[in-house]
Amino acid sequence: MVNLTVNLAGVELKNPIIPASGTFGYGREYAELYDLNILGSFSWKGTTGQARLGNPQPRIAEMTGGMLNAVGLQNPGIDAVIAKEVPNIAKIFQGPVIANVGGFSLEEYAENCRKLNDVEQVKLLEVNISCPNVHAGGKNFGCDPKAAAEVTKAVKAVTDKPVFMKLTPNVTDIAEIAKACEDAGADGVCLINTLLGMRIDLKSRKPVIANRTGGVSGPAVFPIALRMVWDVYAAVNIPIIGCGGVSSAEDAAEMMLAGAAAVEVGAANLKDPYACKAIVENLPAVCERMGVTDISELTGGAHHG
Repeated sequence: MVNLTVNLAGVELKNPIIPASGTFGYGREYAELYDLNILGSFSWKGTTGQARLGNPQPRIAEMTGGMLNAVGLQNPGIDAVIAKEVPNIAKIFQGPVIANVGGFSLEEYAENCRKLNDVEQVKLLEVNISCPNVHAGGKNFGCDPKAAAEVTKAVKAVTDKPVFMKLTPNVTDIAEIAKACEDAGADGVCLINTLLGMRIDLKSRKPVIANRTGGVSGPAVFPIALRMVWDVYAAVNIPIIGCGGVSSAEDAAEMMLAGAAAVEVGAANLKDPYACKAIVENLPAVCERMGVTDISELTGGAHHG
């Protein structure tokens, strides 16, 4: 019998598999397909202070080995999520929930996290610092160590819940950003968010996505995400949620060997809505083949030979 239990900064999950924010909504649609309680947790759709319609259409494009998206944080706003989505989540999932939080200023991040502090089922805050800072010329918070640290401090000041900072890969040194977050009090980090990319339509000779660029996700980014998790594991002493291109139980094990304590699954859910269920079900056999009886033993295993 393989023990699949993992611990994220004091939050215990029955297994390390977490549907990633942006691909799982607030769980409602997937709950119609299978029992969500098979999951370790799930990270709900990125939520901001005010309701957002998102970017103009088209905002999805296919590519070899994945997809691009520029949805633009479409969501009903934090108050509506707490009032309407949280009660529904309690009906379909009894485990710990991860709240993905967006913001366009330090004040918005802090206020959103303050409101979530009293939401019982939310056990962990995943703070998306890939959002542009409207007070600093639009540069993403996560592209600068100082700005990343400022968001971390602002959020930690208003909540008792563990805070994981979700990092953008569109930087020169992601380990430097992760270390800045750790030094500012982050309980963990989640990486990676999507890589910046674009497609051009040959007939119109214009970008396929109305926003011009979008985030690249899917199997093609897995080696990049794996390398970044490896680098960050070597630089920090806080738990890592690994994310980026994971689509099988073998991928999840590989991500954990690189340093992840848990694994998020994103684009795979859009290709196959049963992807996370299949990964959870296949994990014990993968562990058995590897001679592992406790899956947490995998975390960082490749660093130790």
